[in-house]
Amino acid sequence: MIDAASLAEELMAASAKRQPLDAAPSARDPSFDLNAAYRVADELTRRVRASGHETVGVKVGFANKAVWRALKLETLVWGPMYDHTVQYATNGHATLEISRMVSPKIEPEIVFKLKRSITGDRADPAAVLDAVEWVALGFEVIDCPFPDWKFQPADFVAAFGLHAALIVGTPLRIDEAARQTLVDALAKFQVSLLKDGQAVAEGSGRNSLRSPALCLGELAFAMSARPGTEPLDAGALVSSGTLTESQLIAAGETWRAEVSGIGLEPVSVRIV
Repeated sequence: MIDAASLAEELMAASAKRQPLDAAPSARDPSFDLNAAYRVADELTRRVRASGHETVGVKVGFANKAVWRALKLETLVWGPMYDHTVQYATNGHATLEISRMVSPKIEPEIVFKLKRSITGDRADPAAVLDAVEWVALGFEVIDCPFPDWKFQPADFVAAFGLHAALIVGTPLRIDEAARQTLVDALAKFQVSLLKDGQAVAEGSGRNSLRSPALCLGELAFAMSARPGTEPLDAGALVSSGTLTESQLIAAGETWRAEVSGIGLEPVSVRIV
């Protein structure tokens, strides 16, 4: 049985040294499951907070029901985001330094900021969005401490949810009129991911549980169903799952996400 504190120490040391682990926890111990993984995640959060940082929200993983069936998941999984891993783009542009990362990838995602906890029907996008202060296009940057990007959901949860950074684009505040428009738009909009001006991936809001709003509702439900989990509350940020296939990134590149069918500003990041 893998000890949560020991694995947390190993993961933090690997991150500090920019070195991958020899094997994922589930490859070492087949009994390593999501319950064990969330204990490791809680220990990592305790250590990060002890170092002077705060949690600012949650990122989503496996926001695809076809993947759930393949991996025998009952719902999506999540990992915390911290004050030192989140940055806001200025006029839609940001710079990200990746020298501390092992093998980073980029994903365009919809980012929400809550104005209160989600108490409505999780299957009703309008009810979910009623708890949201603003929405933005952003980039989730993920990094994998396991060889060849091979891992199971439990490994994902234990390893910071693979979270390395979040770039938040220009927020769109949600009033009544915007909420009614977004209910439909979030399920239908299209996104293009560009590297140095060339399109490399396409996606849609449907790739995040048929709508990022529905993904947010499912996340709130899943977190409330796991005993001891800190609930999503006012001020929390949520990065709601990738809209395209993730792409490896390297210093010197510029990445840009553009959307159609929804009133969100594009966002770009220069990798250094």
